[in-house]
Amino acid sequence: MMRGKFISLEGGEGVGKSTQAQMLSDALEMRGLGVLETREPGGTPGAEAIRKLLLDKQFDWDVAAEALLFAAARSDHVANAIGPALNEGQWVVCDRFIDSSRAYQAGGDDLSDDAILSLHTIGSYALMPDITFLLQAESEDVAQRLAERDGDNADRIGSRSADYHARVAQRFRDLAAMDPERFVLIDAAGSPEEVHARIMRAMAPLLGEGG
Repeated sequence: MMRGKFISLEGGEGVGKSTQAQMLSDALEMRGLGVLETREPGGTPGAEAIRKLLLDKQFDWDVAAEALLFAAARSDHVANAIGPALNEGQWVVCDRFIDSSRAYQAGGDDLSDDAILSLHTIGSYALMPDITFLLQAESEDVAQRLAERDGDNADRIGSRSADYHARVAQRFRDLAAMDPERFVLIDAAGSPEEVHARIMRAMAPLLGEGG
């Protein structure tokens, strides 16, 4: 059986990753493909339990503990969901993956990229997506979306300072520049349908539908 394809969607808070992951999954299913739509942290019962710990404001994890928790959640996710799905020929669409750890813990915080990738090698066999869509939007648009989505109820990571999120956004851009064969930059401005159309145009070669 041919191995499935692994697609991740990345970007900062409020750029529309979850909406686009669902729309992409629906589009792939309409083409007759088996699809696993999933997210990080999460995607398995164990990883979802860790997600609650990571996002709960009552816990003040330091950067090392946070990175270890993300790595543990991802390890379980890969072992019990992503890996089996790919081996069964399914296409996996994941809302965040390793690049979020590289941007948030090694960009917004003080860990090195090598440290994050070492944890990923140990926990998840250095698995990388076949293609990563990096959604980008203007800070004013993101602020409006977050206000509409979260109000005053942002989670532990989403509620961090604007400076922190600016460092994360820059780190995502740096990662994309370092790996242009895997990353595709997507303008997240406009309606969900417009953004989805941009993603599907970029998906055409992977789907064998031409450029």
